[in-house]
Amino acid sequence: MDKILEAVVMSSYPNNVKQGLVRRVIEAAKQPMDSEQCWSMLELSTKLYLTGDTKYKREIGKEVLEVYGHYHPEEFEEFFNVRFLLSLLQEGYGPLGKRSHYVLDYIQLGLQFVLESPSANSIFSLLRIEVLRKVCERPSPKQCAKISKLLTQHPQCIPTGKHQVLFCQQLIRCIGQFQCVSEGEEDIMEFLEQVNKVSGLLQRIWRTQTSAILPSLKELFTIISSTEEQEAPSNALASVVQFVPLELMDGVIRNLTNDDSITDVQMMTAIGRMIDWVSWPLGKNIDKWIIALLKGLAAVKKFSILIEVTLSKIEKVFSKLLYPIVREGALSVLQYMLLSFQHSHEAFHLLLPHIPRLVASLKKEDSNSAASSLEQLAELIHCMFFRFSGFPDLYEPVLEAVKALPIPNEDRIKHLLGQNAWTSQKNELACFYPRLASKSETGKIGLINLGNTCYMNSIIQSLFMASDFRHSVLNLTEGNSQPLMTKLQWLFAFLEHSQRPAISPESFLSASWPPWFTPGAQQDCSEYLKYLLDRLHEEEKTGKRIYQKLKESSLMSQAVEHHYLNKTLIEKMFGGKMMTKIRCLKCLNVSSREEAFTDLSLAFPPPDRHVRGSTSVLPVEEIGPQFIEPPENPSQLTGSPWIRRKPPMAGEPAAPPMLVETLGFQEHGEQANPLSSDAVGVDAAKDPPSAFGEQACAPKDSRSVLDLINYFLSPERLTAENKYHCEKCASLQDAEKVAELTEGPHYLILTLLRFSFDPRTMKRKKILDNVSIPVVLKLPVLVSPEETEDVCQREKDRAGPESGFMSVVYDLCSVVVHSGISSESGHYYCYSRECTDTVPHGQPRDGTPKPASDKQLDFEIQWYLFNDTRVSFSSFESVSNVTSFFPKDTAYVLFYRQRPGRQSCPLHEALAEAGRLHGEPSLHKDLMEAISKDNILYLQEQEKEARNRAAYISALPKSPLWWRDFDRDKDDDNSSGGCSPAAGGGGSGSFHGLVF
Repeated sequence: MDKILEAVVMSSYPNNVKQGLVRRVIEAAKQPMDSEQCWSMLELSTKLYLTGDTKYKREIGKEVLEVYGHYHPEEFEEFFNVRFLLSLLQEGYGPLGKRSHYVLDYIQLGLQFVLESPSANSIFSLLRIEVLRKVCERPSPKQCAKISKLLTQHPQCIPTGKHQVLFCQQLIRCIGQFQCVSEGEEDIMEFLEQVNKVSGLLQRIWRTQTSAILPSLKELFTIISSTEEQEAPSNALASVVQFVPLELMDGVIRNLTNDDSITDVQMMTAIGRMIDWVSWPLGKNIDKWIIALLKGLAAVKKFSILIEVTLSKIEKVFSKLLYPIVREGALSVLQYMLLSFQHSHEAFHLLLPHIPRLVASLKKEDSNSAASSLEQLAELIHCMFFRFSGFPDLYEPVLEAVKALPIPNEDRIKHLLGQNAWTSQKNELACFYPRLASKSETGKIGLINLGNTCYMNSIIQSLFMASDFRHSVLNLTEGNSQPLMTKLQWLFAFLEHSQRPAISPESFLSASWPPWFTPGAQQDCSEYLKYLLDRLHEEEKTGKRIYQKLKESSLMSQAVEHHYLNKTLIEKMFGGKMMTKIRCLKCLNVSSREEAFTDLSLAFPPPDRHVRGSTSVLPVEEIGPQFIEPPENPSQLTGSPWIRRKPPMAGEPAAPPMLVETLGFQEHGEQANPLSSDAVGVDAAKDPPSAFGEQACAPKDSRSVLDLINYFLSPERLTAENKYHCEKCASLQDAEKVAELTEGPHYLILTLLRFSFDPRTMKRKKILDNVSIPVVLKLPVLVSPEETEDVCQREKDRAGPESGFMSVVYDLCSVVVHSGISSESGHYYCYSRECTDTVPHGQPRDGTPKPASDKQLDFEIQWYLFNDTRVSFSSFESVSNVTSFFPKDTAYVLFYRQRPGRQSCPLHEALAEAGRLHGEPSLHKDLMEAISKDNILYLQEQEKEARNRAAYISALPKSPLWWRDFDRDKDDDNSSGGCSPAAGGGGSGSFHGLVF
């Protein structure tokens, strides 16, 4: 029978003759027949349906399939099996290069006859996987419509679970690539119908599975916000939004506008493409979503995005008013865009040439839609006349065009303008239009406060001003596998080379954020600094090392070189070592332990403790700004208090620790108290100039940093409840504990422990004591015999090596100040200076200092005040007197830099020498390109803002109220509190901030 049917179909008989013969074959097929004959007929009908070159052949194939599916269900089920369907879906049907386009239609036709069969579930499972695969291959609109038709008719084939969400996302990606290839009316209508079928399937899925809506919308936003696509996604995506329930709108918009991971460019691209959707004829509620997103951006004050989008899209939206099918939505969007754009007439003026033509066209149309639109348009135009008066020459043609239309009263105009403004408070517009910002006259760049992030800004600026550390970070090679250090490098590079007055550290904040910190709350800058340095250290230590080796010094021994080259950058710059020794007062046994540190936390001595009169291992000295060199003779090294020069004889008491009076400032010629017989005297500090004494010396009753360090280094008696368990005595014994610095860091960080816990109030309180800060200090560092020998060799001195203390000179670099009475509130800012070598040009480095000039170099170096976005010139006098003038503003974290000299280690000398020879390092290509592009962008922004602001001001009423607080920075109130996002910046974060 299959041969007969094939012969009839392929014959040249007229169609009416063929039809009669086919009818007979189909009638015969309703009778019982053997399985082999059924298979032959099913194969023939499948061939006709899938590869027939005429509609007639496909219709015959369809009729035969339906008959056999109805009258021979067992044979049809056996033929229409999973393996056969898998072959159809994956390999197609027909010769290569000419595969059938009707496979999905064929499957949909056959499914109705196997719904009740045992194999139905297997077929559904197969189709759930295959339709997902098909969609991932980005089929044409026609094929997508066939998939949607199949799944709409047979929802059992819709993917389930996670696959369902993925299916929705991939279907949306397909819609984003839909394009109507023809401009013919029939083709356009067919294209619209196909899109409607696909989006209708999404609606069906969302109705039954609401959890798939938000992931689908996220995918939609990813598509329309992409800046990498060469071609814009299809406007057919508008058909997706029309089916999203409006009750989800507020939550979706709120999440979008507050998502910090979405860049301004992405948001601008997305909203621009959404506005293009007003031209989609089948879109419902599109205008509501566009307006909601514009309002959401205004709520979070992203005015720069709103301005760019409005100016670039408003003419296109206006042009859509000519088309009745999209007019209503376009007019709604246009009304909001114009009524909200109240800071400048620029958007309205873009439309002036087009208004008369549109009004004439709407009048000519003579329809209810046109009449209603004319009235709304006239109302909108009069609102703009009211808001931006003073352009009679431009407005005259428009006024002539709308003169016959109703004029709204003034109350209605004010209502519309007040209801739709981006902000109802005029002074908030100053956040968008600040004075034309330029780089600070200091040449330094500020950091935008991202919401109580002044603690981070102060630390970053202090680290940036540590020039040796900055050079090392900027010198890091590209692809160093240290993500956090790379972000710091980018931040430093922009602070160094950007033309902006302030940049946003948003990316670095998110990468360096301690997980226990509460977003938006004030934090402890010292805690953040410790966490940051530890993160950077561990990142490099665990295999992501990119340390650029310095040129090998001939003075550096192989052991010393190996020791320092194995250190991380943080260890090289901020790492020091401390030896803690505990001596049992019974057996005199000493136990010791060496630990690394990156900062010293200095507690305040008890009120009854007079540190300057107490004893310590070696005094910390505050010295004037002379050029200080170590002792000419290494034998002048002060002995360690617990190092015995000779073993004591049995029964002899051990030598007592060497107790040295704290020196501080001394009168000219005054000598230090004599040391014990085994120790050698220490150079007394020379009498400093009176100017230095006035700035650095504290009042008699106040504390000094020297007091806190000496208290830190002074011996501590362990007794009573704090007795020490001596291993030698095997019991608790009275003991004495002392800390000794065994390696001075290149940059010494001192944290003054101002916050203590008050058990009465159960809160942390702040110690507001004024602490004087020396600009230069000498720190006692224990020198090992090997290091002593190295000093001897460098000094060409034959004296034998001996362990002892050496005073290392440090220069003050930065002071982080906390303003407030609690660690959980207040404000941070910092004073910093470029602390490089204090050896002037021409000064020999051979240990023969020349007399210092009258104006000492320490005071010649310029100080800067970094207060978030504000950077200004300052002085050491301001640093010294800040607490005197503002009692709640107290120094909290201090940065000192080790002064190069014969007492400094080879690595520190090499670091200093590298910075002195090479200056600011060159940056890698990508970083330089990024900075260059941003600088160009900034210049363009400045040029555009200058034009807009000039035009805007000219349209403003000459009222002095507008200028109140306009040129006054928010921090100019003689107080240092407040950590709002705009603290210290006058709102520059809203427009000029760089988020990289």
